[in-house]
Amino acid sequence: MGLLSNRIDRSSLKAGDHIYSWRTAYVYSHHGIYVGENKVIHFTRHGQEVGTGTVLDVLLVSSGPSRSHVPCVTCTPSRDSHGVHLSCLDCFLAGGILYRFEYSVNPALFLAKVRGGTCSLAVPDPDEDVVHRANHLLRNGFGCYNVFKNNCEDFAIYCKTGLLVVDERSSMGRSGQAVSIIGGPLAAVLSSPLRLVTTNVYGMAVMAVGVYCASRYAADIGTRRDVVKVSVEDLTGRLATDMYQASVVPSLPTLPATS
Repeated sequence: MGLLSNRIDRSSLKAGDHIYSWRTAYVYSHHGIYVGENKVIHFTRHGQEVGTGTVLDVLLVSSGPSRSHVPCVTCTPSRDSHGVHLSCLDCFLAGGILYRFEYSVNPALFLAKVRGGTCSLAVPDPDEDVVHRANHLLRNGFGCYNVFKNNCEDFAIYCKTGLLVVDERSSMGRSGQAVSIIGGPLAAVLSSPLRLVTTNVYGMAVMAVGVYCASRYAADIGTRRDVVKVSVEDLTGRLATDMYQASVVPSLPTLPATS
């Protein structure tokens, strides 16, 4: 892995790789799992997402593959509405450059990668387990898309590690790039009180960078304490139960008529 780039050639791909490609002038990247034979399984918004209600939603629409007016002769359109799709590598990249997400990186290299969503401290599972999870989720879905808590990067990280955040109060999922989007402004806000300590603009900048790096490190799936290993069968069973319960509206008792 290079210090500045995770760019790779297609010839080095292997089944089980977590790959990504940048969208819209490097504003956001789309992630997926390469499963071999030039195919990628990935999670998209697909019209059932939970948005933020901000301009960020407009920007992140570009996270999924661009839709061409010319049908792809390789890809079969999905009839499912759960957002997990199987695409050819070309459609997944949508004209972008291929990158591989790196795991088991050391803390120094992790922090040197200033932009989140490119690597993790977490240890990945064997490739066959990764492909199994991705294929199972292709058949059963990965829940409702959420920009910050359940996006394409969260999907790929779960497939690679089997780890889920168990603290429902947490505002963040496993996504490093979501942490980066929030972490920058948050670091500026949190470092503002430090003006009482130093008025030097360079000193404040260093403090803001320190806060940002600390937030990225603490939020990485490899260091968090609020994660647990969950089998993909248990995950989809739980998702199916939650969806069923959400679809059932309890009937209200009939009130007696008043004269």
